[in-house]
Amino acid sequence: MTVLVDPWGSILIEDYERLINEFGLEAFSHSILPNPNRIMRRHIVFAGQDLNIIAKCIKEKKPYYALTGIMPSADKIHFGNKMVVENMRYFQDHGADAYILVADLESAAARGVSIEEARERALNFHIPAYIALGIDPNKVKFYFQSENLEVIKIAYEASKKITMNEFRAAYGSEEPGRIMSALTQLGDMLFPQSKERMPGIIPVGIDQAVHTRLCRDYIRKVRTKKYFLISSIYHKFTPSLSGEFKMSKSHPESCIELPEDVEFVKRKIMKAVTGGRKTLEEHKKLGPNISKDMVFELLKQHLIEDDKELDKIYNEYKSGKMSSSELKHLTCEKMEKFMKDFNNKLEKARKLVPKLKFIKGTD
Repeated sequence: MTVLVDPWGSILIEDYERLINEFGLEAFSHSILPNPNRIMRRHIVFAGQDLNIIAKCIKEKKPYYALTGIMPSADKIHFGNKMVVENMRYFQDHGADAYILVADLESAAARGVSIEEARERALNFHIPAYIALGIDPNKVKFYFQSENLEVIKIAYEASKKITMNEFRAAYGSEEPGRIMSALTQLGDMLFPQSKERMPGIIPVGIDQAVHTRLCRDYIRKVRTKKYFLISSIYHKFTPSLSGEFKMSKSHPESCIELPEDVEFVKRKIMKAVTGGRKTLEEHKKLGPNISKDMVFELLKQHLIEDDKELDKIYNEYKSGKMSSSELKHLTCEKMEKFMKDFNNKLEKARKLVPKLKFIKGTD
């Protein structure tokens, strides 16, 4: 049976190796890219396409770009969104010409959010949040889809080459809103090449792979413009605290949002699924099943930067010396520190937004 990966769903992937094989991806090795970041080192980034091209650009200091989007369909984001920002910051720090778009057209077509509401949300929260999470505003070009005529032009050109059968195979349906969203995203991914042909990389969660694959298929077809085949880098999902779904606002009871009241988050963590045994005696004897521990996964993916610190916690917990309750309390302390830091940076970032310049693609 083919692995189902839905950009609009909340299913949690269990077998990423199988996904690599079925999607024709390249398994990621942290030796590919110089000075890998935390999620690269810890195998949370697990696959990509044509990463050697990007590695060569970094090594030889050749032009390339990195691009991601903001979906302003809600007034908050969640912890799973954080990893895209971290990978964008990595490529910013390694010479990429960085682009961040506000997907206001897509949110209107697929989520029913008006252009005006999307703009307000992006300026008041999403853009400041991305800056608070690490994006360098001095090394990025921002734009709104609705204000970028070049993106729209590329999307319409692509509509003449992509068939309904391709949409059906990629997305499982032919809903007009999803078709328009996919075409606009394709326009975004190729927009930086509208003036100069160069390699580009799209860092996304694996649920968005369908968009990058469609774009690569289109590039192979098009004759009028010689686009450089885009590269991509994929990270695993952050699981919900229940371990049943990918972290998503669709399941607020086991999702950690940004921002969120820290005491409320702590209560969620204390109820989260762990790999602890039925009794403390059994836990001390056998150790936990860490592969099923959502609290340790939160530390691994998001809350502990230092690898030696994480290894120490892992060894104490795995041996049974640290209980699941102690792990939860430690995680609550880390989360409180993170949330306070994020909120402080968010307020500072909001003051920067009026000074940002937004590009408008034209013919």
